[in-house]
Amino acid sequence: MTHLFISGAKGEKPRSDLRVKYTPSKKPLSISVKSTIDTLFGKAIKQQTEDICKDLQVRTGTIEIEDFGALPFVIAARLEAAIKQAHPELQVASLPPMMDFCMYASSRARFRRSRLYLPGNQSKLMLNAGIHKPDCIILDLEDSVSPSEKEDTRYIVRNALRSLDFFGAERMVRINQGELGIKDLEFVVPHNVHLILIPKVESGEEIKLIDERIAEISKGCGRKEPVFLMPIIESGRGVLKALEIAEASKNNVALAIGLEDYTADLGVPRTEEGKESFFARSMIVNAARAAGIQAIDTVYSDVSNEVGLRESVREAKSIGFDGKGCIHPRQIKPIHEEFAPSMEQIEKAKKVTLAFDEAEKKGLGVVSLGSKMIDPPVVKRALHTIELAIASNLLNPDWKN
Repeated sequence: MTHLFISGAKGEKPRSDLRVKYTPSKKPLSISVKSTIDTLFGKAIKQQTEDICKDLQVRTGTIEIEDFGALPFVIAARLEAAIKQAHPELQVASLPPMMDFCMYASSRARFRRSRLYLPGNQSKLMLNAGIHKPDCIILDLEDSVSPSEKEDTRYIVRNALRSLDFFGAERMVRINQGELGIKDLEFVVPHNVHLILIPKVESGEEIKLIDERIAEISKGCGRKEPVFLMPIIESGRGVLKALEIAEASKNNVALAIGLEDYTADLGVPRTEEGKESFFARSMIVNAARAAGIQAIDTVYSDVSNEVGLRESVREAKSIGFDGKGCIHPRQIKPIHEEFAPSMEQIEKAKKVTLAFDEAEKKGLGVVSLGSKMIDPPVVKRALHTIELAIASNLLNPDWKN
């Protein structure tokens, strides 16, 4: 019996994507390409297909490609996914070149005010995501991807990490739960992902398991840079274990909360007012602060309600959160503006910072501003305010000069 293996986006004509049909046989390799832009790129797609088959050591069978304007990294992902459905024993890969603009690093303390979620199988949304200047871009392998598409999506996300310019945004991937998530790591850790979001975490042991697997993969591929972690708390048990989870790994840089699943776990509706989640969100902030990492609030799901979004950010900021998730680029600017310090806060921080610099020059162990002594936590907060003001374009980096 002849088996047909397909990798492809849903819909009649999925823009910026394609469908690949691969039928294994003992006959010499046959490739046919049907493209909406066949005149311009039909030959190039066929040549790329031949090159990928050579990489994967596939010399037989029939390949049919129906293209709707897919970029090369998507073509490569879909083709490899279809072939490996048929030949799961293949150990080789066909990787697009790692672009220079993908090779920047991240850091523990960088700002994570905004994190833009992008479904990992929606390449059309990835192409210009960095132009909107989110602090972080999340390529999602979990909730936004149906179970039937998860395997194919791994290849798309892997190739996107190697191919796309995110304009300096931190490069994040949200993996799946359990064994699926462990498998996801093999597709992203070697390809300059900066941070892994771990969903629905309920214990520190889950974090340690992820950490150990990342260490194994990093050793195998020669990766030296750490892979940062952001556990997401989404259940009552997770909330009560928040501190344990936050302290479970030295690679944890933030702790996030997901309220859709949390409220479902409690059996209550999620409301605009948020009384049902105040305890959980406060626990997340306190656990994060105790562990010395950032606290990240949930997404605001009403994309059209900017007033509501701004109110939600102000409330999150007042509790102690450092950032918020985004589900649409239009949410980025309001989030950044609301997390920015006020001019009054900036002026006060400037005075404290200058007093701190003066004390350091004089070798003094204490900082004073006028007749008042300034405690170390106040100095730390002032320095953070200055950094945030610079990141928000409210203060020139060389403001002291």
